[in-house]
Amino acid sequence: MTDTPTGDPAPVRIERDGDVAVVVLDSPPLNLFDAAVFDAVEAVADELVRLTDPADPARARAVLVEARGRVVSGGVDVTVFRDIAEGPGPAEQGAELWRRLLRVAQTFEDLPVPTVFAAHGLTLTAAFELALACDVLLAAEKASFGLVEIVVGLTPSMGGPQRLAERAGSARAKEFVFTGERYPAAVLERWNVVNRVLPDDGFAEAARAYAHQVAAGPTVAHAATKQLVTTAVRQGARAADDLVPEVSGALFATEDLRGAVASFLADGPGKATYAGR
Repeated sequence: MTDTPTGDPAPVRIERDGDVAVVVLDSPPLNLFDAAVFDAVEAVADELVRLTDPADPARARAVLVEARGRVVSGGVDVTVFRDIAEGPGPAEQGAELWRRLLRVAQTFEDLPVPTVFAAHGLTLTAAFELALACDVLLAAEKASFGLVEIVVGLTPSMGGPQRLAERAGSARAKEFVFTGERYPAAVLERWNVVNRVLPDDGFAEAARAYAHQVAAGPTVAHAATKQLVTTAVRQGARAADDLVPEVSGALFATEDLRGAVASFLADGPGKATYAGR
């Protein structure tokens, strides 16, 4: 997905960089999530399902989310909330908005490949909630984050609080939302929300390199890892144990495992290459 019906670049689009599908947020000047951006991110989520389909030998083997401009996102265009609140059936319309956005977050979360979010600057509300639905959150030193919905009388409802709680614990998640403060990348790295803080200089290139690194790994094994970790966090370690024979046993039938074992025995560790099958 690259263009709107008018021929202009879509505010959220996918650009392919080898094995990496790069999701670009590009709606200047602040990358606000308005109706058009919400529509575009929904379409992108659906397209990513197709692009990462395990049955496609040319599929993307990692997803990177990045933004253009000075900030990642200044949050949601508040006129979206005004229109719902002042329209007919505001509670029902609000519920429908959250259903749409939760589906987007869950689609990103359930992709069968590693997903990486690159935050180079200010990342507020919906953009941060999307970041929390990704597997890995990389942040530049100057990046900062906030769930500031209290300023309009809302709680974040694109899955952010619950996913923040998974990473940082319930008390931190409540504090984050209750205060509506902006937190620097270094603090969120200490809270285990941000995976890595990288230098501002060369951040975009470093994030791309990281995405390519995980894309070059054993894709089917990565999908198994995602399934086991998510199950352990949400249902407990024993529930994840119960899945191991099914999801990890199947890895012995992959080309990747057979090739990596042969490479290990012939040349030692770390020299295998993977095809994602």
